[in-house]
Amino acid sequence: MIIKLSPQRRDDTLEVTKQGDVLTLNGTALDFGPLPDGATLPMSAVSGDWIAGDVERIDGELVIRLILPLPANYSQEQAFPEDLIDVPDGPVAFPQPLEEPEA
Repeated sequence: MIIKLSPQRRDDTLEVTKQGDVLTLNGTALDFGPLPDGATLPMSAVSGDWIAGDVERIDGELVIRLILPLPANYSQEQAFPEDLIDVPDGPVAFPQPLEEPEA
């Protein structure tokens, strides 16, 4: 699986877990297992607010674009994220924000 990230300045959070071809986004499971190789699932056919583009299966690999919410203290790694390649099952690790300044 390849997860491409589309950063957006937002104050909400996204928690993602992967299990095979199932992504759980903030508690909502999306099963992309039935998507055959070479097919494209339009973004409009996927429920939820976190999908940022069409979902494709290219050479057997699922490719999906997700919105990455950026907090006020976002890091360069969040603002310009690299694709997540060969994402293992379990919680998906995203780039982290800068540390909050101490008051």
